[in-house]
Amino acid sequence: MRAAIGQFAVTPDTHTNAQTCIRFMAQAAAGQADMLVLPEALLARDDSDPDLSVKSAQHEDGDFLRLLLRESAGNTLTTILTLHVPTSDGRATNTLFALRGGQIIARYQKLHLYDAFSMQESRRVDAGNSIPPLINVAGMRVGLMTCYDLRFPELALAHALRGAEVLVLPAAWVRGPLKEHHWQTLLAARALDATCWIVASGECGTRNIGQSRVVDPLGVTVAAAAEEPALLFAELSALRVAEVRERLPVLANRRFAPPQLL
Repeated sequence: MRAAIGQFAVTPDTHTNAQTCIRFMAQAAAGQADMLVLPEALLARDDSDPDLSVKSAQHEDGDFLRLLLRESAGNTLTTILTLHVPTSDGRATNTLFALRGGQIIARYQKLHLYDAFSMQESRRVDAGNSIPPLINVAGMRVGLMTCYDLRFPELALAHALRGAEVLVLPAAWVRGPLKEHHWQTLLAARALDATCWIVASGECGTRNIGQSRVVDPLGVTVAAAAEEPALLFAELSALRVAEVRERLPVLANRRFAPPQLL
C-alpha cells in the first residue's frame, strides 16, 4: 500500500479547510497513493474559541463532505478524516469518515474523549459506543482510531486481533510539557503492541504539534513531518507485518482475553 498523510493547520473558515483537503486529495491521487490520512476535526478551529469545532458541526449531507465526496468520486483513493456531526442542541460526535469512490465506506464515532490536561472534550462532544470496523485498502486491513484513542492500547489490540495490519489515526495533538514525547512514544508503543503499521496525521498550527508519522510494526518511524504543513508518502507492506509477527509473536503469545468495551 502507498499511504499519504496530509498535515495542515485548520482555519476558522470551513470552505477554506475543505479546499485544503481537496488539494491534498488531488496531490495524493497524483502521487499514486492508495490512502490519504488527514488530521482530526477539520471543519473549523480558532484559538480564541475552543468550541468552534462543535459550533461548526455539519451533518453527513452538509457542504463539507459533499465537496470531498465529489473529489473522491474521481479516483480510487481512500481518504480518512474526522468531523464534528451534530447530535443535539450544542453537542456533536467526533466522527471519523473513510471516503472512497464518492461514497462513505466507513464511520467511527470517537470512543475516548479528551478529558485530560485541563481540557474536557466531553463538555460538548458525545462519545461513541462501538469499535469501528476494519476496512480494506489495497489488499491490507486497516483499523480506525482517533487522537486520544492512542493512549488506550485496547483499541489497537482489538483491531490487531481482528486482523488489522495498519492502524490509522487522525489527530489534533495539543501542545504542552512532554506532549511531543508522549506522541512519539505512544505511536511506537501501539505499533509494537499490535505489530501493525501506524499512519498518524497531526494537525499543526499554534495549538497543536503536527509531527505526523508513519511507524512500522517494530516501532520504527519511516516517515515524519515537523511542525509545518506537509504531504508525506510511505510504502506499507503486508510482508513486513508477517515478518515482524513471526519474529515478535506478541499477539500469539498473549495470555489475556481480548479487550471489550465496558
